[in-house]
Amino acid sequence: MLDHWPRTTSKYLKREGRRFCSKETLLKRLPITTWLPKYDLECLEGDIVAGCAVGLTLIPQSMAYAAVAGLTPNYGLYSAFMGCLVYVIMGTCKEISIGPTAINALMTYEYSRSGGPEYAVLLCFLNGLIILAAAMCNLGFLINFISRPVICAFTSAAAITIASTQIKGLFGLSFKSNGILDTYVKIFQNIGDTRWQDLTLGLSTIVVLLLMKRLKDMKAAKVRAGDTLGTRMWKKVVFLVSIGRNAIVVIIGLVTAYLLDDHQPFIITGEVVPGLPAVRLPQFTAVVNGTTLSFGDILEDIGSGVAIIPILSILGTVAIANAFCGGKTLDAKQEMYALGFCNLLGSFVQSMPVTGSFSRTAVNATSGVKTTAGGIITSVLVMLALAFLTSHFKFIPKASLSAVIMCAVLFMVEYEMVAPIWRARRLDQLPLWVTFLACLFWKVEYGILVGVAVDLALLLYSSAIPKINVSTIKKEDGVKAAYVLVEPCTGLFFPSVDYVRAAVNKAGISTAEGSLTVVLDCCHLTGLDFTAVKGIEGLCSDFQKRQQPLILANASPNIKKSLACLDPHIKITSTPEELHSLLRCVSLRNEVTATCDQSAAVSARDGCSHNTQQQLCNGAQQQCSVCNGAQQQCRVCNGAQQHCRDLQR
Repeated sequence: MLDHWPRTTSKYLKREGRRFCSKETLLKRLPITTWLPKYDLECLEGDIVAGCAVGLTLIPQSMAYAAVAGLTPNYGLYSAFMGCLVYVIMGTCKEISIGPTAINALMTYEYSRSGGPEYAVLLCFLNGLIILAAAMCNLGFLINFISRPVICAFTSAAAITIASTQIKGLFGLSFKSNGILDTYVKIFQNIGDTRWQDLTLGLSTIVVLLLMKRLKDMKAAKVRAGDTLGTRMWKKVVFLVSIGRNAIVVIIGLVTAYLLDDHQPFIITGEVVPGLPAVRLPQFTAVVNGTTLSFGDILEDIGSGVAIIPILSILGTVAIANAFCGGKTLDAKQEMYALGFCNLLGSFVQSMPVTGSFSRTAVNATSGVKTTAGGIITSVLVMLALAFLTSHFKFIPKASLSAVIMCAVLFMVEYEMVAPIWRARRLDQLPLWVTFLACLFWKVEYGILVGVAVDLALLLYSSAIPKINVSTIKKEDGVKAAYVLVEPCTGLFFPSVDYVRAAVNKAGISTAEGSLTVVLDCCHLTGLDFTAVKGIEGLCSDFQKRQQPLILANASPNIKKSLACLDPHIKITSTPEELHSLLRCVSLRNEVTATCDQSAAVSARDGCSHNTQQQLCNGAQQQCSVCNGAQQQCRVCNGAQQHCRDLQR
């Protein structure tokens, strides 16, 4: 067998390679080939408006997120255009905007702060490779093991952490901190050094941003059917002002700082590297504190970030795509391919890790985007800013960027999810709060792992100790019990075998009083592993020792096949008719046994002749003739007939 393994593997790889390179697959992996032939002027108009709106949001956000990642603003802009361009070609959801996000920036800071930009760019490269590998190996299903409560808790804790790190910029303070508690301790220690100019600018910016956010939601700003052309244009301007609020407040702060440069009242960003980035491979070595680190040393330094960042990137993009796919079937694998190439190619232009942004995606959707070509307009705006405006970015006050970040993450705190989770399933509060507290007071990346571990523990607990319903089914007269029904509410696999076996035995002894028929409902059993098969075999043995009937009802063909290795006399039914017939046979067997016991009692009491006892037993055996048509069920009566013969002897 081992001799044939290389040949089999080679054939598999060749077959998969031919399938991947086929025309059908290539067209599927390049969704642009679907919508480009149908592109028209209406699509162009919608994409230009949406692309400009997203660009005005993305430029200030990307510079602000670069600060969160511990990088200079130009690296945020480097991360803002390549993802948009790649997604135009490979993306399936026209609303999604790919670029730097608050959570990815925070994760980049956690894993790259010791190595600076070289670590961040290499993280982007590795992020792309791992996402592509996960897509090729169909590993996207692993994301399903992160439950909604864990995602809510992680997002909320990350938002609070990010907002907390920006308070020092808002107050004009300068210090280094480690963790949210240390941040607040040092804020109070340095509160006396607060710069009132930065605080005033920052608070004013926050108020203006929140007010401008409400503009587009006002009834007066909504376009109506009877509006004139002038009114429509005015409302469109109001909409664009609301959407581009981040760019507007940053420009106002920049102009104010520029005009007051002789006596600069604000802490400004400082020099920003001008121009577009050079296209080159990421550096696989780095110099940190005068020591040259190899690729292996960098990987060891990054640690779990190699896995955490791809998981969060996939999770964010797929979740956003599901929210905006408009009821269409989402090709999650294609989204992973697109995201992987966005990061991989982005690393060649010195990008930090990128993923889908919910806020910018919402802007794209409300702006009326028609196709993913809106990303081209967004990318052009970012590249124009890099080419011509970077020399002026040095005047952007840090308080303005801090305000932009705080307003962006403010609405990421999903406090409104606590009550619905409580009403749906109270036990889900455990992973919710464990994840939230671990992310907030320990580390964000460890917090989500702890949350997943708690979720899996609850999942395994429910699998090992499933809910089992036990009920007594009455006969037609409604008085006497016909049988005891045992219904496991989940499948039967090795973690729950002993528990189910004990529960069925308990029902057989206590509820069925050791004699009544027990019916084990197998309707929820979709499959059995070997341990489960052996457990059922042991269960059947337990009932045989007590001479108590046990029937497996509603068994699927797979279950019957798995149990084929057991005793051939085991009683299994697939339909209600079969169950009813088998229960009747068991009932007849009990009547035969009772009649034979009666004949023995009469013989012992009255000294009746052997012929009298023979007549009684013959009458009892004759009742079994109703089973002659049912071959397997008739075996149930054989024991009773043998009992009669033993008594006669």
